[in-house]
Amino acid sequence: MEKEYRPLDITLISAKDLKDVNLFSKMDVYAVVTINGDPQTRQQTPVDRNCGRNPNWQSTMIFTVEEAAANQNRLNLVIRLVSYRRRLGDKHIGQVVVPVKEFLDCKEKDFVGEVRLRNGKLKGTLNLCSKIGQKFSVPVAAPPHVAEEGKPAEKPVMGYPAAGSSAGWPPPRPAAYPYNYPPQGAHPPPQPQESSGYPAPHAQGYGYTCHPPYGEHGYMPAQQPAAGLGLRLVGGLFAREVIDGVLFGGSDDAGVMGGLDGVVGFDF
Repeated sequence: MEKEYRPLDITLISAKDLKDVNLFSKMDVYAVVTINGDPQTRQQTPVDRNCGRNPNWQSTMIFTVEEAAANQNRLNLVIRLVSYRRRLGDKHIGQVVVPVKEFLDCKEKDFVGEVRLRNGKLKGTLNLCSKIGQKFSVPVAAPPHVAEEGKPAEKPVMGYPAAGSSAGWPPPRPAAYPYNYPPQGAHPPPQPQESSGYPAPHAQGYGYTCHPPYGEHGYMPAQQPAAGLGLRLVGGLFAREVIDGVLFGGSDDAGVMGGLDGVVGFDF
């Protein structure tokens, strides 16, 4: 399958009596040319400075047009005239639209078009000439996965491995894991801890002191008095007997000792 194309040379010569879109300064005008407004086909003339309403460019640009689309009147040459303004920004003056089909009839052609403003009115003219080149063909690649007549369509190549291949998914599990991981279901062994210079924590955990076990009914068992408490009691009783004997003429020392023997069972 092939498509036929033709080169089209367009020379923008000049424009006359354009609308002045500047308020104070003289216009600097340039032209932008596209096919159907497509930015990929955009070409531009140099800026004619201080030209005012009558710019002159003599600028040539080359386009490649599809002959079938041009003959079907589906291609238009769009020429926009613009006033260049460095500080305030460029301003649109008007445009000329010419069907490409008009340039296919003769090898060279002069053309004068009227400039249409944004409000639809006509103001000024544009002078250009065209030159059409020889026809040439470009092969067009067939779309992918389209079967030729009498042949089945080829299946697309998938990026997956074939069944039974050693590159299947999921990959085989390695015989041993790095870092000696335990088998599935087992707990990992305790990891040694680095010494930090502090004493090891108490085995009972969380820093709390364990109380002694409670008694049968939930109360703490009564503690037995220590031997030192008995000695203090004996000493107090002995001192009391001595004082009583001195002040009140009590019994002799034997009575005191006997009383002590009866209390705590000591042998003096």
